[in-house]
Amino acid sequence: MEPSLLQSSPDVQNRAPAISLGLSRVGVTNVEKAIRIGVPGGEQLYHARLECFVDLGQDQKGAHMSRFEEVVNEAIREAVVGGTAFKVEDLAQRIAEDVRERQDALRAEVTVEARYPEHKPAPVSGIDTQEMYTMHGVAVATERGTRRLIGVAAQGMTACPCAQELVAAGARERLAVQGFTAEQIEQILEAVPVATHNQRGLGTLYVGCVEREAAEIEARDLLDIVEGSMSSEIYELMKRSDEGAVVEKAHRRPRFVEDCVREMVQGVVDGYGGLSGGTFVLARQENLETIHQHNVVAERFGLLGDLRAEVVGGPAGRHVSRREWLNAATG
Repeated sequence: MEPSLLQSSPDVQNRAPAISLGLSRVGVTNVEKAIRIGVPGGEQLYHARLECFVDLGQDQKGAHMSRFEEVVNEAIREAVVGGTAFKVEDLAQRIAEDVRERQDALRAEVTVEARYPEHKPAPVSGIDTQEMYTMHGVAVATERGTRRLIGVAAQGMTACPCAQELVAAGARERLAVQGFTAEQIEQILEAVPVATHNQRGLGTLYVGCVEREAAEIEARDLLDIVEGSMSSEIYELMKRSDEGAVVEKAHRRPRFVEDCVREMVQGVVDGYGGLSGGTFVLARQENLETIHQHNVVAERFGLLGDLRAEVVGGPAGRHVSRREWLNAATG
């Protein structure tokens, strides 16, 4: 087609649709990019997967899909070539605001998921091990303002308290038959961690600040909360001494999936005392069962003010969802 014809052709996307119906979300998924993310002490290049959506009015046939890619590429180019080290939530906000403007939409939503390595020493040998984590940045931009979330996902190990109590009860009976006193039995069980079944846990934690706050929330701090909520951290590379330490630590800190979520929430309450009550928190734990074919999941989401009150014995707080909080963006 001649260039003059291309320039004069109207955008099909701008035509009226055959059915006058607005759409909640239209966009692109599984956009893979290399992005530069700012971290304490410097920056790193990560592999990221992005999703970009806008709402679509009832009088518009379609979104301009190429504009999603244009905005993403411009933001990535600025970060990678220009040397600007965004935080993942900053990048999500930048893209969401630009996409909303380019698409002339009332609302735009962007999700960035970045996989990245952390180096940490094994617990006893100190051998250097590389662990892979996931960082999430989410932003919703409207004409009234933008709200954004930072989130992390990490793996760990949990030990079942219920099965441990059952095993301990059986051990008490056998030790009593062998002539040990009640005091001796308790000393033995205190000295020797009691067996139970284990799970590999998948913990996720999101924190979102209201627009007027410019709080610095570091992904590494959130990862510490997630890993600390489980019975024990896990390591990709360990010596035998490390294996023994991890197993013993887990069995001395048995936790249900529900316990992990409560520990995460408590960690946010303790670690972010300066944040306002309107801060959003979402804690999620999924445990991959070993003696069952199913997995188990627990979640808690809500506002930090409600959670603070509830963990010290106050009334049950509201369960404000992530969608509700993001959609309440204000200027």
